[in-house]
Amino acid sequence: YCVEFRTESLSHHCASENRPYARWMQYLREGHTVCVACQPPAMNTDTHRCAGDGHNADGGKILHWEAVGNSQCQGTWKKIRQLEHCSCPFVHSFIFT
Repeated sequence: YCVEFRTESLSHHCASENRPYARWMQYLREGHTVCVACQPPAMNTDTHRCAGDGHNADGGKILHWEAVGNSQCQGTWKKIRQLEHCSCPFVHSFIFT
């Protein structure tokens, strides 16, 4: 499954990232919608959920995220909706880890 979030805030460290494998962080913006896929091995084998997916969060709850590869690139987002069948666009698509 996938979860759509609206980014609320992000640290300035995201925009200054220039390592080749992490340049995607430069494109994160406040107010953008991002789509995050929950796939193995991040998926818990008992609950079939990914940690941090906002399962019990309503649309007003602020949730925290952190980028893999640069722990200083972090911020907050709000859950918009969960999609049982992922249809994430190529841009602004991520995977829970």
